[in-house]
Amino acid sequence: MKKIVVLTGAGISAESGISTFRDSDGLWEHYRVEDVATHEAYERNPELVLNFYNERRRQLFKAQPNEAHRQLVRLEEKYDVRIVTQNIDDLHERAGSSSVLHLHGELTKGRSDRNPNLIVDIGDRDIKLGDMAPDGTQLRPHIVWFGEAVPNIEPAAALCEEADIFIVVGTSMAVYPAAGLIHYVQPGVPCYVVDPKEVPVSRKVEFIKEVATKGVTELVNKLMQ
Repeated sequence: MKKIVVLTGAGISAESGISTFRDSDGLWEHYRVEDVATHEAYERNPELVLNFYNERRRQLFKAQPNEAHRQLVRLEEKYDVRIVTQNIDDLHERAGSSSVLHLHGELTKGRSDRNPNLIVDIGDRDIKLGDMAPDGTQLRPHIVWFGEAVPNIEPAAALCEEADIFIVVGTSMAVYPAAGLIHYVQPGVPCYVVDPKEVPVSRKVEFIKEVATKGVTELVNKLMQ
């Protein structure tokens, strides 16, 4: 069974109502990214940062997977499909994808501020000041903030090296190290990019300039033939 590796970004979840920040002058839900997505911001104003992600979590649980998420599940009828996502939502899992690797963390989990490997499921619950991880430290969102290491980048790179087909959906290819994953794909492997905007890539790819729901459906229909 051929292996398809799919790298997804904010563009695949946008049609489910999940907001992006790259498309709006660097603002994310009217906040500067520097104020809500760095460890310095968390140390400076932990309540603001916790409340920001509590709001994102509430937004997520009102959202539903869209046709792009569902079409990637459909690919599993014929291929070994591995999703590598930059998104912190759980829409791939809720759509039914069986293998999802999160590069930048998960909204439905919290973790110790001291030990990044001490991760707990929180589902749709808020995290408040005083909520403790099992090691007694303040529970923080299980999110990889700007400037922090990306623990899953090496497993993601290994998956990309094994890909027989590589697909990029809804990512600007501007955030590293995720944007560098395409360089691990073996020469000659077919690569597809689904995005309505021009995406800078340094290798030969087939572009499908459509929003995710339309473009992914078109590509999946082609690959299922």
